[in-house]
Amino acid sequence: MTLSKLDAVTAAAVDLARAAAEEAADDAGDFGVGEFLGATAEGERLVTHAFECLHPGYIGWHWAVTLVRAARAKVPTVNEVVLLPGDGALLAPEWIPWADRIGPDDLAPGMLLPLGDDDPRVVPGYTGGTETDDDSVATRAVVHELGLGRERLLSEFGRTLAAERWYEGDHGPDAPSSRLAPAPCGTCAFFIRLRGSLGAAFGACANEKSPSDGFVVSIDHGCGAHSDVIAEAAAPLPEALWDTLSDETSLFD
Repeated sequence: MTLSKLDAVTAAAVDLARAAAEEAADDAGDFGVGEFLGATAEGERLVTHAFECLHPGYIGWHWAVTLVRAARAKVPTVNEVVLLPGDGALLAPEWIPWADRIGPDDLAPGMLLPLGDDDPRVVPGYTGGTETDDDSVATRAVVHELGLGRERLLSEFGRTLAAERWYEGDHGPDAPSSRLAPAPCGTCAFFIRLRGSLGAAFGACANEKSPSDGFVVSIDHGCGAHSDVIAEAAAPLPEALWDTLSDETSLFD
């Protein structure tokens, strides 16, 4: 790539470039124009002047004013004025689509979250054919029994995501309650194991006294409400005490 020669006339028009930058800064809301940072040749008689941006919200950004001079013209003109980030500039976070950044707490009653056609978490289900075919009727009964009679099913990728999220969450083995629990959830009477492949590692807690009640928990999760925790027998009362509440007994008898 051949570098263009810096046009001396256009490169010397710093005041023209600064005036254009200041006008753009005022229109943008008093962004401010700082010191001159240099000039770069963009093409034949095409030069970009850079000025520091003084706005505190645009640290590391600069005004780029491109000047152009026509052939045999003695004075350049303003071609473009833009605000550009430099190396290490303060930038806005990368844009994340709404469907990707929405969380479970964002869904209010009545709101709908559509599932995309290419969502890798689900795969097409099997409904078992028509309702009039005898073989299909029998097949549909088996399908329904197995829980497959749905339009979509959780894919292997979807199960993996769920397992990782549950295992690393507040109801997994690394939760503070798990470290202090007397025994894991897998040995608790209130543990209801999930069906399918996820049941190998997860179940639901059915203990209303547990902070995990109604949540999916890993088999190696735990809490202080384990069913094997038995209350210690109450200590027996002393056999005889002085009765100081009735008239029949006195310390002086």
